[in-house]
Amino acid sequence: MKDKEGKIGLSSEKMNKLLPPVLVLLSLCSLSFYMGGIFCGEKGAPQSSSSEITVALSGCQPQTKFTKFVECNISLQDLTPCTDPLRWRKYDKFRMAFRERHCPAPSERLECLVPPPPGYKVPVRWPRSRDECWYKNVPYDWINTAKANQRWMQKKGEKFIFPGGGTMFPNGVDEYIDQMEELIPGMKDGTVRTALDTGCGVASWGGALLDRGILTMSLAPRDNHEAQVQFALERGIPAMLGIISTQRLPYPANAFDMAHCSRCLIPWTAHGGVFLLEVDRVLRPGGFWVLSGPPVNYEIHWKGWESTEEKEKANLEGIQDLLERMCYKQYAMKGDIAVWQKPLDDTCYNARGEDVTPPVCDDSIDPDAAWYVPMRPCIVKMNPAFQRLGLGQTPKWPDRLTTAPERSKLFSGGSESSFRKDTRMWENVLKYYKSLLPDLGTNQIRNVMDMNTKYGGLAAAMIKDPVWVMNVVSSYAANSLGVIYDRGLIGTVNDWCEAFSTYPRTYDLLHVDGLFTAESHRCEMKFVLLEMDRLLRPKGHVILRDSPNFVEMAKRLGQAMRWSCKIHVTEDPVDIKEQLLICQKNFWTSAEE
Repeated sequence: MKDKEGKIGLSSEKMNKLLPPVLVLLSLCSLSFYMGGIFCGEKGAPQSSSSEITVALSGCQPQTKFTKFVECNISLQDLTPCTDPLRWRKYDKFRMAFRERHCPAPSERLECLVPPPPGYKVPVRWPRSRDECWYKNVPYDWINTAKANQRWMQKKGEKFIFPGGGTMFPNGVDEYIDQMEELIPGMKDGTVRTALDTGCGVASWGGALLDRGILTMSLAPRDNHEAQVQFALERGIPAMLGIISTQRLPYPANAFDMAHCSRCLIPWTAHGGVFLLEVDRVLRPGGFWVLSGPPVNYEIHWKGWESTEEKEKANLEGIQDLLERMCYKQYAMKGDIAVWQKPLDDTCYNARGEDVTPPVCDDSIDPDAAWYVPMRPCIVKMNPAFQRLGLGQTPKWPDRLTTAPERSKLFSGGSESSFRKDTRMWENVLKYYKSLLPDLGTNQIRNVMDMNTKYGGLAAAMIKDPVWVMNVVSSYAANSLGVIYDRGLIGTVNDWCEAFSTYPRTYDLLHVDGLFTAESHRCEMKFVLLEMDRLLRPKGHVILRDSPNFVEMAKRLGQAMRWSCKIHVTEDPVDIKEQLLICQKNFWTSAEE
């Protein structure tokens, strides 16, 4: 129709009907233009974020360039985002659940660089670091004061010294391990290779076992004053934040050859024995559980434990009864150390009466599932398909490192031939890495994390270097972590959209292979790299391999975080689908300092 001035127009009713489709069309066009600018004609480039400005590049839609990230407040020097004591009061105190992982919402994530503490120095190098560290790198005196008579650590001048003492081994950790080896001969011949230390203190036990060919995952919760895990990692000893509470530990079933608790004060028989049942889940068939401290040898020590002889006797009998119902055998008990052995097969479970507790778990939850999975007070049975999973059935160390485990064919895309191919590939890749990064293979690099591994191939290739490697399998990838433990290495599961369970400045080298190609649809690259910066020690290195678009964006982000970065071709120069980015985190001090 025509309006009063004779112009063609639409009625308001028709206009209202037409307007929504037009808005949808315009929105889709805008989104298409936006996505085109991000991906720049190639699949798999990262998302933009609020810390950036756009610049034009020839032959491409506008891309992104990051401004420099600001420093966090110096009070955040020990920030652990998912285990933050400042947020504990929001969470349940039942079974210490508030000390488990509780990550901030995406809208609450910080976009700043965590500063080092005032006076921070490049850490003491391995192997001296096992016995000493700079006081100002971990400036906490509580353990030094509270445990002075037990020789955990001593402050001397500008350093902390670690004499190797502990609550249950005041005469030194080596004497304690000697006693343990007398009870468990498999600790001396390569039968026992991986260990879990719950309530690890400053990880003196795990550190001393390194000389004996045993690799230990030392575990302790985040706390306000002790910083136990921070001390362990500063010393160059494997460790991470964690607690046995309501969620499964982030490890697969049948992983560790030995589990250890030295006065860790966990109420093992409480809540249906759920804490001990979780240790049982991660312990390999035929593996050993070692307990020292209350209530072992209570006849001698009960007065020092501020308890009564009757109470400690009842505690010990309760643990023994629970373990007997779990089909464990008391392997040895001498002095302050008690050892039990997990059964090698299901024979005992099948012979138990139906009313015996704890019950055997049903099959509704994968035994290996370990990322935010609630613990259950039941026994996780072994997979009958495996014949070489138990201790003594698995090859001894070091043969197990290169022997394809049965579990290598358990997950999608896994096979024994793929395992062997992966092993050979990473041996060649490591040689190339060393040509680009001369610090590799020297004591300049000690704590290493492979952030997105499959079989632990890089860690296996580095086995003769003075390093230990935290192998991380994505919670969204095929769960291959059991293979990593089968070959005598250690690792954990993690979702890289969240923070890792460790303190800042705890790794010398971060290796990232294909993470952004696999998970950029979930995790924004900016936040992943900010987390990497938090984990990385000053002067530490990053090796990132991915598609060229991701490598280019990571370089810009790295420079915005004060990294020095350079792009390289891969070990196969003909391969144009991947590039390498090698960066070094620069040493800087807080402006507030």
